[in-house]
Amino acid sequence: MEKKCRFCNEGLDLTFADLGTSPLSNSFLKKFNLNKKESIFPLHAYVCRNCFLVQLEEFKSPDKIFNDYAYFSSYSETWITHAKEYVNNIVKRFNFNHNNFVIEIASNDGYLLQNFQKKNIPCLGVEPAENVAEEAKKKGIKTLVKFFGKDTAKNISINQRKADLLLGNNVLAHVPDINNFVEGMKILLNSDGIITMEFPHLMQLIEKNQFDTIYHEHFSYLSLYTVIQIFEKYNLKIFDVDELETHGGSLRIYATHVENSIHIVNDSVKKLLEKEINFGITDISTYKNFQENIIKIKNQLLNFMIKTKNEKKKIVCYGAAAKGNTLLNYCNIGLDNIDYVVDRSLYKQGMYLPGSHIPIKPVDEIKKTKPDYVLILPWNLQKEILEQISFIRNWGGKFVIPIPEVQIL
Repeated sequence: MEKKCRFCNEGLDLTFADLGTSPLSNSFLKKFNLNKKESIFPLHAYVCRNCFLVQLEEFKSPDKIFNDYAYFSSYSETWITHAKEYVNNIVKRFNFNHNNFVIEIASNDGYLLQNFQKKNIPCLGVEPAENVAEEAKKKGIKTLVKFFGKDTAKNISINQRKADLLLGNNVLAHVPDINNFVEGMKILLNSDGIITMEFPHLMQLIEKNQFDTIYHEHFSYLSLYTVIQIFEKYNLKIFDVDELETHGGSLRIYATHVENSIHIVNDSVKKLLEKEINFGITDISTYKNFQENIIKIKNQLLNFMIKTKNEKKKIVCYGAAAKGNTLLNYCNIGLDNIDYVVDRSLYKQGMYLPGSHIPIKPVDEIKKTKPDYVLILPWNLQKEILEQISFIRNWGGKFVIPIPEVQIL
């Protein structure tokens, strides 16, 4: 059966990245599951020749991926700070107050909405993962346990009210039916309301060789060029854009109804579009060359692992991150190379990484075993992590950063 683009329905035949097969990146294992057969799926990204949307096929339905989710945003100080700054800036810029209504799509454990709550601005979270939503509810944040789309948008519009601010951080890439999702936002947005969405920037992914951000939970990989097309289809205009450092380079777009004359399209949109086009975001050859870069990093990392193990040195990982599982499984790195991985999340401790079966331990394990190297899997949080475990320098320990190329710090 011919593969079709999830946005424009054109045929898909051009490979962007072929990472073989792997389990779902957040399908962590308990000890009694280690001897059972794991479900694995192709991890193969294609680019659409028409709209330039980079995308995976949908092998596993979202309700199977996100029903019981392993990622809690509150465990990252970087994300807590980022959320607080976002809320302060958005409230100031658009003069939000207690008369407004904020809805966050994929609100996780309430790490962001709690900042609106503290300012007495009414808010609602929409979160499909029940276990994560429960944590938000404990903070007193009203949370609807649903996947977002047209039906959910209609339901909220009728039973509650439309949003003055509709936001979603790192969710646009996670939806298989991107048309249904964006149409839902159109339905739920107040006539003079605004949308903000944050997502990893495809241009940065290509430029910095961030192939490990490709995993099954990320159905789409987005450029401003493509997102403008998707929003325009549903009469939404992007009027401003910020370039962010999160996830190794992200965009935050600001959008509203096309007929809303309050917000004029800013120069920032035009400038970034020009930057993307000059980079080659609409040039097929840009996508054809990416696989070579992936293979180069794989070889660099494997050569480092072999050399280090031959020297009888100990390597551990920091961060049981989804991107880390892509990296380890694609590079065939497992217990032969890595002793264990540490993570601050109590939810993950005592479990095992999918595919590689590396055990997940508390951060203090590093102090006990004094490894020679710590491979930082969530390299996008490296500043936070380098500070947090700087104590490895006391015994001559070093850090390994895998992306955009293997570096020893």
